[in-house]
Amino acid sequence: MKTAVVTDSTAYIPKELREKWDIHMIPLSVIFDHETYREEIDIKAEEFYEEVKLRELPTTSMPPIGEFVELFEKLAKDYDSVISIHLSSGISGTYQGAVSAGEMVEGIDVYPFDSEISAMVQGFYALEAAELAEKGVEPGKIIERLNEVKESIRAYFIVDDLSHLQRGGRLSSAQALIGSLLQVKPLLHFEDKKIVPFEKVRTRKKAMNRVVEMLAEDANSGGEYRAVVIHANREEEAVEWKSELEAQFPNVEFLLSYFGPVIGTHLGEGAMGMGWYKK
Repeated sequence: MKTAVVTDSTAYIPKELREKWDIHMIPLSVIFDHETYREEIDIKAEEFYEEVKLRELPTTSMPPIGEFVELFEKLAKDYDSVISIHLSSGISGTYQGAVSAGEMVEGIDVYPFDSEISAMVQGFYALEAAELAEKGVEPGKIIERLNEVKESIRAYFIVDDLSHLQRGGRLSSAQALIGSLLQVKPLLHFEDKKIVPFEKVRTRKKAMNRVVEMLAEDANSGGEYRAVVIHANREEEAVEWKSELEAQFPNVEFLLSYFGPVIGTHLGEGAMGMGWYKK
């Protein structure tokens, strides 16, 4: 049985990894002044952060169901099944779009998977699925493994300005106001598929150190881990942090990724994140 792996653009899997593992990507979009740009295709992360300085904050949109149908029908020519992995259904309708499209397409079995998260931590699921698909593992077993990954996956992020999340409806006005008034750098995470505060920390450095503490709790308990450092237009800072972490945690494989246009719209420039799971 031949299984394809699909994810959406908010996984921000580096292009070379997508090509290496034959992961198919369906884009979400940002809309500036009625102009729609598909992320990773029409607009890259660096371009987006430049545009945001000059224009009003864009809105974001999920892929049209027709694009899912078109992709699944194309894959049906060469594959028996597809694992379609998407950002949390609590912040986007993308996963539901994959579900609906899967019911409309004939000739291929579609297995939609709600990552309940986003960014490259979502990408981890796609990489796991692609590695198993290449070995010929049947789709039901791949989904079992993804649910197993979900048990150990953890992700936290730090934003410089809560107003982006509040404006986009991803955080309540009260939570944003409290963060702004106290000048805290709240550590955020996904809980029940939504973005919520995890802890309030006074400074960015303390917030980053707190994330490292939590990684240490897991990594020092045994086993091998895969982790990612994610940044919103702060590559130099992210590279430096990754180097420090690699020296501190030899049993952890670290990747570097970024918050692209869609997630960057909600988190704002300067956001940092880290996620990991047990291999």
